[in-house]
Amino acid sequence: MITTSANSGNRHSILCVVGARPNFMKMAPIIAALKNLASKPSIQLLHTGQHYDVAMNHQYFEALGIPAPDINLDVGSGSHAVQTAEVMRRVEPVMDDLKPSAVLVVGDVNSTIACALVAAKKGIQVIHVEAGLRSFDRSMPEEINRVLTDQISDLLFTTERSGRDNLLREGIDAARIHFVGNVMIDTLLGNLERAIPTPQIVRRADRPDFPGARNEYALMTLHRPANVDDPAVLKSLLETALTVSRRLPVIFPMHPRTKSMIEKFGFIGLLNVPQMLLLPPMGYLEMLGLMKDARLVLTDSGGIQEETTALGVPCITLRNNTERPITVDEGTNTIAGTDPETILRVFDDVMRTGGKAGRAPKFWDGKAAVRIAETIEKWMAGDFRA
Repeated sequence: MITTSANSGNRHSILCVVGARPNFMKMAPIIAALKNLASKPSIQLLHTGQHYDVAMNHQYFEALGIPAPDINLDVGSGSHAVQTAEVMRRVEPVMDDLKPSAVLVVGDVNSTIACALVAAKKGIQVIHVEAGLRSFDRSMPEEINRVLTDQISDLLFTTERSGRDNLLREGIDAARIHFVGNVMIDTLLGNLERAIPTPQIVRRADRPDFPGARNEYALMTLHRPANVDDPAVLKSLLETALTVSRRLPVIFPMHPRTKSMIEKFGFIGLLNVPQMLLLPPMGYLEMLGLMKDARLVLTDSGGIQEETTALGVPCITLRNNTERPITVDEGTNTIAGTDPETILRVFDDVMRTGGKAGRAPKFWDGKAAVRIAETIEKWMAGDFRA
């Protein structure tokens, strides 16, 4: 059971941590649900600054109705070791000052494990939202973050049933695990009517020659180091996208890391074709519109695998594995890897058949955050022990 922090009066206090843009979509409905609890816990939001594009962060916070962070660590970029260590160094005095009852972390970025580790070593309870996801690929930094965060968490919320099985296999006490659904889908469903239509985005880009109309384009995103840091892999994926674009125009919002690598390796000329629309990083409502209106999506993003399943849009994953198997088993996702022949074979199948119909997995209903908040409230009141 949690003890009340010294500086929160009779209320329990929860320090909520975000660090990268995918965290924002997960945290928005959680904060809203926690603030609606009858017990009125004290909620403070800490932004580590792992994603440090001020304009983009503001777009996401404004679009999702997230309050301005109470604390911003302004960590910025760096290697995995440097970034993780810097978050730990900067967050420790914050926790010493605030003395929160619990630290709530989401997802699998460096900020997640860094803040969870500092909290655990200080005897502060750790709550992990999106626990138990596994790709079983330890070469992925995110997989290391997921496994270690789950091992030191006191309360673990899973998005799909496979998460519980993974956690039990790793020795996590079943009493600490709660299947609540997917908070990313809470955000998606809550903002679907506000999504920016694709034609409006194309007009903004001043590309009247772009042939892709609504539902007649592929959306592509790339950002994982394994795909964009290796020039041979990146060039192969870009050339495969060009092949796709000859049959179906491609919209390609470029992650800053990806854009930097494309320029570094001299590949930008490959993409200078009418059927390819290059865009800067998009805000949440713009990306939601681009996904919703797409005929299919090519991506290496775990979150987009989930969002396309919720939207019923075929997804071709440009990785050899996924930590979100439910998107394959029940959703619209197909794992294609990075081999051009395989990607194009899956693409041809989607074009011919329309792709997987899919269905919404259990608890992907827009109420996951409410279930999380209600469970936390009971846990804080001592109604059960985790």
